Amino acid sequence: MKQAAQGFPKDFLWGGAIAANQAEGAFLEGGKGWCVADILKVQDKGDLKKKSNKETTIKDIEFALQDQNGYYPKRYGIDFYHTYKEDLKLLAETGMKTFRTSINWARIYPNGDDEMPNEEGLQFYDDLINEIIKNGMEPLITLSHYEMPLHLAVEYNGWYNRKTIDFFVKYCETCFRRYKDKVKYWILVNQINLIHHESFNHLGIPADRVENLLEAKYQGIHNECTACAIATKIGHEINPDFQLGMMVYDGLSEPLTCKPEDVLANMLRNQREYFFSDLLLRGTYPGYMIRFFNDHHLNIDIRPEDEQVLRENTADFLAISYYYTICASAESTNTDDINDDGALMNPHIDASEWGWGIDPLGLRTVLNTYYDRYQKPIIIAENGYGTFDTISEDGKIHDEKRISYLRQHVEQMKEAIKDGVEVIGYYPWGPIDIVSCSSSEMSKRYGFIYVDQDDYGQGSKKRMKKDSFYWYQRVIASNGEEL
Repeated sequence: MKQAAQGFPKDFLWGGAIAANQAEGAFLEGGKGWCVADILKVQDKGDLKKKSNKETTIKDIEFALQDQNGYYPKRYGIDFYHTYKEDLKLLAETGMKTFRTSINWARIYPNGDDEMPNEEGLQFYDDLINEIIKNGMEPLITLSHYEMPLHLAVEYNGWYNRKTIDFFVKYCETCFRRYKDKVKYWILVNQINLIHHESFNHLGIPADRVENLLEAKYQGIHNECTACAIATKIGHEINPDFQLGMMVYDGLSEPLTCKPEDVLANMLRNQREYFFSDLLLRGTYPGYMIRFFNDHHLNIDIRPEDEQVLRENTADFLAISYYYTICASAESTNTDDINDDGALMNPHIDASEWGWGIDPLGLRTVLNTYYDRYQKPIIIAENGYGTFDTISEDGKIHDEKRISYLRQHVEQMKEAIKDGVEVIGYYPWGPIDIVSCSSSEMSKRYGFIYVDQDDYGQGSKKRMKKDSFYWYQRVIASNGEEL
């Protein structure tokens, strides 16, 4: 009788993931243009649980570009642009077999609509990718990770404009051709389903430039997905061995109660989460989404040629980010606020200081759920525990909560593999401390490596290994057997 898998496959991709905009800094060096992340100010005050990137207007953009007093951490990151050789060498000591980072779109096409790419930017990523490979790690490259050239947002209204399809496809093709012999694994768009919490960061649509923001967002998503399908077609033509994936933030929810009204409301909410992966992995618009557009009087320009390219060029794998689980109810989803996704905290689980519910069992559940739906390989492209870290009297960083969180999630990932789910890689988020995505803080740390830098970029910038560094080293060395 056939036996179930007993553990991680021998070629399992143990890795770590960062984003260019949160790490590189050097925001106007090397010919780079302004990108959307460069205008995000540090959120060092207020309720930790409510920090996120809001909608952005043209006035907000103009203010940020002229502001001489505010601090914008993503312009400086952790200076990875200058320290990547030393940082990658440190990260490689964990035994990582793979490393995920992004290419900053504005380093390659500073304005987005440039005729020719910026050679200095291309050369930087040549050098960076070479260094990743030199340190024994397989590169996984994200092409759009909240780094849209700001010019595209201001002049074209970002993804709302169909012209952005051509700009993105051109950028993708440039990268595919340049790095075709070095990079096999690609994620075209990071967390493509985040249209509530990271709306402008993702879609680049100024909120005051459109009459119906909800319609504009879904038009932007359609244009972006169409661009991904075209880029996937081109990528496979350039190198048939390319593995071109699509990525979602796991936003699936559970019904708050078993009341039929809550169960139905939760199912409808989850359909709107599945929409993105249904479109890019199955290749067709699901009926539930057509009804949603009709019911909400959203006029989305979907052309026959778009439908054809989507149908013929589906993604090779699904990547997910998984941090926490949520619930939903008939009441929570009954809202007119387009940026309220109806999510509620699960009352049965603990949460981090930032209010992110800790649910390792939920990881096994969603891995099975996604695999049952798509039957495509899955990469966990992000998972981690963001918290405060302190240096103890012995000069070390004892991050037991992080180790506990990761250990439990690796255990459940292993159980999902035993269930038959084809999980091929695991990338803890921010294996070296980087600037937070949602609040631009440095104090919300995920890393195995501590960076001595505060929310305002002050500090020695010295790198230090935390206890979790040595824990992950043992995990990789034992291929997930020693947790």
